[in-house]
Amino acid sequence: MQDEFKTDANSADTPPEKEIMPSMEELLKAAELQAAEHHDAWLRAKAETENMRRRAAEDVEKARKFAVENFASELLAVKDSLEAALAAESPSVENMKDGVELTLKQLTAAFGKFNLADIDPLGEKFDPHQHQAIQVVESDQPANTVVTVLQKGYRLNERTLRPALVMVAKGPGG
Repeated sequence: MQDEFKTDANSADTPPEKEIMPSMEELLKAAELQAAEHHDAWLRAKAETENMRRRAAEDVEKARKFAVENFASELLAVKDSLEAALAAESPSVENMKDGVELTLKQLTAAFGKFNLADIDPLGEKFDPHQHQAIQVVESDQPANTVVTVLQKGYRLNERTLRPALVMVAKGPGG
């Protein structure tokens, strides 16, 4: 018990610990430090966003600039074939015809590879999204049927690049 008394006596001699409260200056410094950290993080995020925006704009520009690169590469073989035909010393009509047919096959293959398709609507119903009527003619065909194709049209994927120029049936007795 004496030991307990001593402990109690010792604690009575030392002043009780008071809660340490940070001063206003310390609080202000801590808040300023935190604000500086947030500002730095914000600046870094803003810079990263600008870099991403710039890189995306560069990628879009490159895509636009080189969009036809693969298609153009395919057409080089067609051009080479045409130049070879013109360079021939004295080609026969049969050789020229064969060469032109092969060159057309090369061109058709290049078109197919890039989803460029013919619009050849002979006998089909007139579609103003794919056909351009040049003339309406008397015909035994039903009204609004394509009876003559003056020039094929072309479609890239599902978009019409050039409508087919056609003559359309007026219809019997029309």
